[in-house]
Amino acid sequence: MRYSRAEHVKILALQQEVARAEGDYQRLRAAYLEVARTEPGHEVALAMIGADMDRAHARLQALIGLPRLPFTHEPSAVVRREAERLAEQDPRDNH
Repeated sequence: MRYSRAEHVKILALQQEVARAEGDYQRLRAAYLEVARTEPGHEVALAMIGADMDRAHARLQALIGLPRLPFTHEPSAVVRREAERLAEQDPRDNH
């Protein structure tokens, strides 16, 4: 299957947009985990980063054509549980 030049350009642009959206989501996720790990008691910052992370995740899903499912948790809720689990681990434990 061959694409026309215009279709090829559109596909490349979409791939770049998906890559940017994935990068945004990953940066926000890393920031959330870092704040949760190093700054206990900063719930407002976590809520703000979490909201941005949820929007970035929704944008990424929309770009790749995934429907938003009503029964799934927001990514920030999943990451929050992960951060809580990591915080409960012994800080000397390296795994």
